[in-house]
Amino acid sequence: MEKRIKNQPDFNQIIDSKEPVVIKFDTNWCPDCKRMGAFMGEVLEEFNPFPLYEMDRDEFQEISSTYKVMGIPSLLVFKEGEKIGHLHSANAKTPESVTEFLTTYFK
Repeated sequence: MEKRIKNQPDFNQIIDSKEPVVIKFDTNWCPDCKRMGAFMGEVLEEFNPFPLYEMDRDEFQEISSTYKVMGIPSLLVFKEGEKIGHLHSANAKTPESVTEFLTTYFK
């Protein structure tokens, strides 16, 4: 289940979760983001239920900079307010690479 984060207070509340949560940083103009969107539903089925949120990197440049989101799409895993994982855009291009990354935190 994907939910779009619309503001900083929501972001702060979500990353404070006691369980790991994933935030996908993307933009509406990014071809790789659209490609990831095409296979992400299939990947998420393996991790059901799954806490996935999305944020527009361009809209939240300060947060993106703080957490070193240089390329998109990027998947960041947070738990109790701390970033515990980061799948950079160069490594997030296939369902297999995303599944392997998520398995570290959710299986």
